[in-house]
Amino acid sequence: MGQCRTTEGERSYAGTRRRCGEQSSQEAGGLLAGTGLGDMLGNGLRDLVDSFKQAGHGEVADSWIGHGPNKQIESSHLERIIGSDVLDTLVQQTGLSREEILSRLSTNLPEAVDKYTPDGRIPTATDFSRS
Repeated sequence: MGQCRTTEGERSYAGTRRRCGEQSSQEAGGLLAGTGLGDMLGNGLRDLVDSFKQAGHGEVADSWIGHGPNKQIESSHLERIIGSDVLDTLVQQTGLSREEILSRLSTNLPEAVDKYTPDGRIPTATDFSRS
């Protein structure tokens, strides 16, 4: 099975996703076989929040998780955090422009993270299995 390694310049959510995305679908299927949905959702949220923190926008991501109003993220910041490779893939898969994707993500991402963290923390796999 291929290894998912990151270089110093790829220590971001987008860089890791880009590198891990190089695995074949067969390998990914094997990885998912032992992973529950709750693990995938919780880890995905954790990775996303970590990428915001590494980019200096942890306070924004924390506002989406915690109680209280959600802080907004500017499209230009979001673009740097998720990376151009991920955006290029989304453009190809959705047929939307880069600007439209960033606009929608900057609006919907805070709401989505807020929805999946109702207790003010990133849920565990056990939390998801109770839902």
